[in-house]
Amino acid sequence: MISRHNSKFSWVSVAILLSFTSLFFGVAHAAADDKTRLGNDTIDRTLQLRTHSIFAPYIDQDLQNRWWDFGADAYVNTNKYIRLTRNKPSQMGWLWSRLALTSTNFVIEVEFKVTGDSSHLFGDGLAMWLTKERAQPGPVFGSKDEFTGLGIFLDTYANSKHSYSFPRIVAVLGDGKTKYDFGDDGDSQAVGACSANFRRTNVATKLKVTYVKDSFLNVKIQYKAWDDWTDCFTVEKLDLPNVSFLGFSAMTGDVSDSHDIISVASYSFVVSPPDAAPNKHNQKSSFFRASSHNDSSASGTWLGLFFKLLLLGGVVAGGYYGWQEYQRRQRYGGFGGGGVGGGERMGGYGMRSAGVGGGFDYGSKRY
Repeated sequence: MISRHNSKFSWVSVAILLSFTSLFFGVAHAAADDKTRLGNDTIDRTLQLRTHSIFAPYIDQDLQNRWWDFGADAYVNTNKYIRLTRNKPSQMGWLWSRLALTSTNFVIEVEFKVTGDSSHLFGDGLAMWLTKERAQPGPVFGSKDEFTGLGIFLDTYANSKHSYSFPRIVAVLGDGKTKYDFGDDGDSQAVGACSANFRRTNVATKLKVTYVKDSFLNVKIQYKAWDDWTDCFTVEKLDLPNVSFLGFSAMTGDVSDSHDIISVASYSFVVSPPDAAPNKHNQKSSFFRASSHNDSSASGTWLGLFFKLLLLGGVVAGGYYGWQEYQRRQRYGGFGGGGVGGGERMGGYGMRSAGVGGGFDYGSKRY
């Protein structure tokens, strides 16, 4: 019985060792390749911007948020959403960061929800802002006209006929002087746009805005399925103000919808071109990172070889241990019933023969 137990234990040990080694190899491989490629460049998502992120329950015990302000008709439903407008006519609400966004490169991921009772008459939409001004109510989706910076409008109501469908996502770069053209829904002013039916969906709707200074602005949207991102548009060489406030606003007119912000997650990152010099601090901080970045392919090859050898060593060690257990079982199992320290059970009296270290056992007493 003990031998069979030890044998089972040895093989279980081998299986656990193999599983752990494989898991360790996978984690190491992921850690060595934890970067996002962007063309020929590399994006490191290094730091979440707490000052420009907001999640449930949104407010503290004083019914405030340290980094955000909200106002007008907006209200907070704790653990659910920040509702900018109810599904009622003539509503307007806003949510603005208190501090300016100074990062030169960033990613902002917003989960939002636009819903209402009507399937054919609804509006007007909500907007995401990266502007010099903040918390100034106005006619452009609940915020001021003649803004300086970027407005990304999730427009659900068409003021005129177009060749494209609504809802629509439109990006407009304001110079602080030009008024927004309501007549053609900003079509002539748009730097990028796409149509996407993000209203009343069965999945979480999210907007992801990636900005690399002096390079590009990219906008993606999730509305078809979970983690299924659709490219909306990319604008090359877009220049945003060096200091911008992040905000959201929404507005309803004669027709209405509910406009909710579920969460905002903002990150700053560093773009590393392929010919960039190695970062000494990053090399020291990561165990899995190769000692030289001049030849990344060679580093990856050596890293893979090291963990393959480690995996092979684990297999060999486990096999040797199992073989030793098998030999020990064979050696002690061959002596029969009256071997060393063994014994032969006799009937129902619990009597054992007196081997080495044996004795007679009647019931529970030993003689």
